[in-house]
Amino acid sequence: MALLPVAEAVAHLLTGAAPLPSEAVTITHAHGRVLAADVAARLTQPPFAASAMDGYAVRWADMPGPWQLIGESAAGRGFAGTVGPGEAVRIFTGAPLPAGADTIVVQEEMTAADGTAHLHGEGPPHQGAHVRRAGQDFAAGAPLLTAGTRLTPARLGLLAAAGHGSAAVVRRPRVTLIATGDELVPPGTTPGPDQIVSSNGVMLAALFTAAGAVVTDPGIIPDRRDALAAALAAADGDLIITIGGASVGDHDLVVPVLRDMGAKIDFWKIAMRPGKPMLAGRLGARRIIGLPGNPVSAFTCALLFAVPLLRQLGGRDPALPLRRLALAAPLPANGNRRDHLRGRIEADGRVRAAASQDSALLGVLAGADVLIIRPIGAAAAERDEIVDCIALDSIGNVA
Repeated sequence: MALLPVAEAVAHLLTGAAPLPSEAVTITHAHGRVLAADVAARLTQPPFAASAMDGYAVRWADMPGPWQLIGESAAGRGFAGTVGPGEAVRIFTGAPLPAGADTIVVQEEMTAADGTAHLHGEGPPHQGAHVRRAGQDFAAGAPLLTAGTRLTPARLGLLAAAGHGSAAVVRRPRVTLIATGDELVPPGTTPGPDQIVSSNGVMLAALFTAAGAVVTDPGIIPDRRDALAAALAAADGDLIITIGGASVGDHDLVVPVLRDMGAKIDFWKIAMRPGKPMLAGRLGARRIIGLPGNPVSAFTCALLFAVPLLRQLGGRDPALPLRRLALAAPLPANGNRRDHLRGRIEADGRVRAAASQDSALLGVLAGADVLIIRPIGAAAAERDEIVDCIALDSIGNVA
């Protein structure tokens, strides 16, 4: 099977990946979620004409005063009467504008004594000054937000003010992680002879959660056909991610087990570095991505393929955050696989590729700010040449 270019593989994965069905959640749990339907206001905001300043509510026709003080209007406790000719009401920010009044004189421009208020400044610039009219923000029935909008803190505040306690949002994609390998032990466990700690699971779970998914992990699956088949059959995710065992060695069981179970393999092996032995397919209605076991390879493939798919299923833009940066040092010509070099951004804003790009070095990945993209057949690049980079420091904010 020929190696598939990265862009073609991503496009294939995203084809037909429509946003998942909607679910209702309270707005206190809706941060970062994507609206599944348009939303209109249930209330009018402000619900009444209100003062934008502390001061005095007057009639513009009575300027420049003086005025007789007849009461007070505070937030939550308005003035019940009507302002007549030559009268004023002491008013505070957010309080209802009394009937009869149409303008606010700010308190810094008034003096009050013995029940009478006098203007001593320039006064309000126009009729209606410092008054927030009813419905100035929005009116009941007015469109607020459209389907596909991501709910930020400010938008959640808007929903709350408009009378909504819940929202219909796109369901979060469910991911089942299946790590295979007799050599693996869980994090926090001291490895025995010939064993290593399974670091991929916790790393990928964090990555997928940041992409908006709900992740389950049944634990490390031994290198046995029956154990892997049972784990695959029990997986209930919209996307099943296998880690390791996707190559062609005697102990690489993912592909043969999937085929035994009737899975459709869409593609297998990508023209990229790190991470060539990656597969994608379907097991019934569930999508499957098989990642290589080397940590950097697993991360890179998950970032390039699984994250865009999860974002699209969750109703988000699938595109990864990119930056165009100048190189701090030359790079050699690239070969017949697209490369993704771990790099750090230096103080002057240039990016430098790490000296070692071994796909097993988590320390290099953990210290990287970006993945420098080197297209297939790219010519040697000189210092200050501009290159495309995937911004790793933004990945935690892509949800």
